[in-house]
Amino acid sequence: MNIDHTTATLQFFGAAGTVTGSRHLVSACGRRVLLDCGLFQGKKELRQRNWEAPPFNPSEIDAVVLSHAHIDHTGYLPLLVRRGFRGPVYCTPATRSLLRIILPDAAHIQEEQAAYANRKGFSKHHPAEPLYTQRDAERALRQLEPKMYGESFPALDGFNVTYRRAGHILGSATVQLSIDQREPLTIVFSGDLGRWGRPMIRDPELVPYADVLLLESTYGNRVHPPEDASDNLARVINDGVERGGVILVPAFAVGRTQELIWRVRELEESSRIPRLPVYIDSPMALNATKIFCEHPEDHAIDMKLLMDEHKCPLCCKPYHLVRSAPESKALNDIDGPAIIIASSGMATAGRIVHHLSRRLSDERTTVILAGFQAIGTRGRSLQDGAKFVRMHGRDVPVRGTIEVVSGLSGHADKSEILRWLRGFAVPPRQTFLVHGESDAAKSLQQLIETELGWKVGVAEDEQSRILK
Repeated sequence: MNIDHTTATLQFFGAAGTVTGSRHLVSACGRRVLLDCGLFQGKKELRQRNWEAPPFNPSEIDAVVLSHAHIDHTGYLPLLVRRGFRGPVYCTPATRSLLRIILPDAAHIQEEQAAYANRKGFSKHHPAEPLYTQRDAERALRQLEPKMYGESFPALDGFNVTYRRAGHILGSATVQLSIDQREPLTIVFSGDLGRWGRPMIRDPELVPYADVLLLESTYGNRVHPPEDASDNLARVINDGVERGGVILVPAFAVGRTQELIWRVRELEESSRIPRLPVYIDSPMALNATKIFCEHPEDHAIDMKLLMDEHKCPLCCKPYHLVRSAPESKALNDIDGPAIIIASSGMATAGRIVHHLSRRLSDERTTVILAGFQAIGTRGRSLQDGAKFVRMHGRDVPVRGTIEVVSGLSGHADKSEILRWLRGFAVPPRQTFLVHGESDAAKSLQQLIETELGWKVGVAEDEQSRILK
């Protein structure tokens, strides 16, 4: 890759026109910094890109700066390291703690899926291979360098980074990258913006200035419903109890699972739902929940008050932790009513796939979709009313009830994005919308131009832009 040492450039190698594969390459002063290093999920053509050689040379990347721990922002790191990257990977302390469980778990899932496909013979590749291994993940973890919020630090000579709270998940941050070149340049990357007034983590922090802004647009065409998400959750759970079956909840192990546990606990204590057996079938979620309690720098006031009283804020009763594969398989014998929360949140992998395969054909089953479902995922197929969903080489009929519980998303909606943007003292000279499907990004572009009068562009895949 040839670099013009006199100008700064930005290239979009993921999360452009889609919500996965976040990778944005900043080149300036002969150095290269990668903002996020995510894995592609969803459509087959997107997932295939994980297996292809990247459109840049990993050994030529000088540093990686991560916004947060979700796999679509970090899951490519083991491959980047395997393919030659040897520089530092900067992140917040909580993100490092989470990645110590997320990356090995992702590798373990890759290895398990390959082994299962080989045993059952449904892979098109013989033998099926994992995308990367646990050894690759461990090598990547050794390159993590944690940095606190609000403290400017040199990522490289002439490149200074400041993290601020993004309010999306534990450890999530916006990234301010200041480049000391002939004409100094400040780039701000929103990462995934969170929401105000959440019960567990602190609100997003405003950013005063940017020359160039990379802004997520996941919910750029939507407003979260005004009603309390707990009201909707209570209704769906009570309806599921009446049907007498198991309530399945695909949930990301980091962030969404913890909030679901929090809300179920509150609903039980207020007698708005019966006390059901609740199974957390995700070793990674259990470990993430422990990490949640170990990082008070991210705790919202409600969480802090409970912690100060030595109460466990992330417990519901009765509450069952499922760690081993045999324990997970034993849940097949449960007749309900009960709640099973398992990853992944879009039903693309993990233990939830086995539960869906086992129970979707049962009319008593309820499936709660509690977050964004990307195009091409099983979760999106269920949300869109699919009559069959393909799992483990067979088409499973969908006879259960599919419920979408809005309001639990950790992403800012379009009005909350505008609230954050109004924190800038002056408009950025350039704004690029990333991490959003086409309709959402274009809708947000029009909204920002109309409401704020800013000049906004929608990022295009593998596009290169000169920064000024």
